[in-house]
Amino acid sequence: MNIYTKKQKWKFVLLIVAVIIGVLTFVITNNLAQKLSVEERKKVELWALGMRQLSALDNADKDYTFILEVIKNNETVPVILTDMKGQIISSRNLDPNRDNDLEYLSKQLEKMKKDNDPIEIVLLDGNKNFIYYKESILLTRLFYFPIIQFGVISLFLVVSYIAFSASRKAEQNQVWVGMAKETAHQLGTPTSSLMASLELLRLKKVDEKVVTEFEKDVNRLEKITERFSKIGSAPKLKKQDIIKVLAHAIQYIKARSSEKVKFNPNFSENDQVLVPFNSSLFEWVIENLFKNAIDSMEGNGTISINIDDRIQFLFIDIIDEGKGLPKSKYKTIFQPGYTTKQRGWGLGLSLSKRIIEMYHDGKIFVNHSEIDKGTNMRIVLKK
Repeated sequence: MNIYTKKQKWKFVLLIVAVIIGVLTFVITNNLAQKLSVEERKKVELWALGMRQLSALDNADKDYTFILEVIKNNETVPVILTDMKGQIISSRNLDPNRDNDLEYLSKQLEKMKKDNDPIEIVLLDGNKNFIYYKESILLTRLFYFPIIQFGVISLFLVVSYIAFSASRKAEQNQVWVGMAKETAHQLGTPTSSLMASLELLRLKKVDEKVVTEFEKDVNRLEKITERFSKIGSAPKLKKQDIIKVLAHAIQYIKARSSEKVKFNPNFSENDQVLVPFNSSLFEWVIENLFKNAIDSMEGNGTISINIDDRIQFLFIDIIDEGKGLPKSKYKTIFQPGYTTKQRGWGLGLSLSKRIIEMYHDGKIFVNHSEIDKGTNMRIVLKK
């Protein structure tokens, strides 16, 4: 299991906890809402019973206080009373400002017919009235409560994820910068010594071929030191010919690779494509991509370099004939610590992504890949 996979465990645990809380809240709230719905039905039935008994009383001397209290007690459930023909007789607990608005009452009645079965009231003369009702505002709010709570939990998870990611990235940036600066510092002293040794070899008239090769290695160390020293500070982007950098990177890697590795650029070294970039850092990215392609092909195959020059953007595709990647790994390969090599740190592609996206405001991603057929890595730069 790589470092990236271990760091993702907390996300899975946090998600599971949120789902459990959400499900429990929904079940409990839904159960409570159902019980409240039954209670409201009973309340309307009791209200209907009071209306029925009130219509049955014909003695003016009797005490109707209890029945009237039952009728008055319904202060939450919206109801509409109709006759046998469906004509509205009265309403209760609806918008008090629209009690006489027949159109409004008719719409409310249609909604009530869809929501609940009516309660029948048989009058003394054999006629019937019907009571229609709908859920109270409290019950309606209760139904929406789990959704609102789930939304709050989701928002909390998103905010937590963003905060954690920002903190983790800041920590990674500090590690990257510290490691790069220390590497540049450590390389600086031996490189200076080697440069002095190079001049000493020239004074002693050592074979020029040996001195030349030695000088190439010293220059290479200088370039590596320069690259590491630029990590952590915004490099200066200069508008220059990217073809020259690509050609130089091909030449450098080609000289240090097997003869079985072929490079197939779709451009000529005489072409010119001007793009603002830092040549030292960008060449580092290209070298990393070439090395990964060679490793994927196990030192045998063709690497194609395609350039698509558009008005606002420049697309650079590096295509190998290697093992390929499953889609699930398209983003994972750019995470620090991810590697398929036994002796690898898993920093090459992560560093390349940082250079292209943070320092050049571009994009680098897996454009396409097929298992056992190869991978197309794409770089997008703004012109």
